[in-house]
Amino acid sequence: MSGQNEMDIDYVSNLARIELTAAEREKFQGQLGDVLKYFEKLQEVDVEGVEPTAHAFPRYNVWDEDEPREGLPLESVLRNAPKSRNDQVVVPKVVE
Repeated sequence: MSGQNEMDIDYVSNLARIELTAAEREKFQGQLGDVLKYFEKLQEVDVEGVEPTAHAFPRYNVWDEDEPREGLPLESVLRNAPKSRNDQVVVPKVVE
């Protein structure tokens, strides 16, 4: 296994925000290599004239009508919050 390949799996695991053991790195390195080889194979397919799509078949009107309805009781919502204050959910500051 080359240093470049090891860097790739570390880069991918960092993007996914997961920590891998050495055994997992070795296992997933091979799997990542197989996926990349398959992408190379897909590059050989002639797609001239094929329109890009998000689904294999047409999808229309997949959303329900947006109708107003009664919300959840405040007590029920705040019961699931890790912290609350003044009838609001308290979250950690993420912007400085």
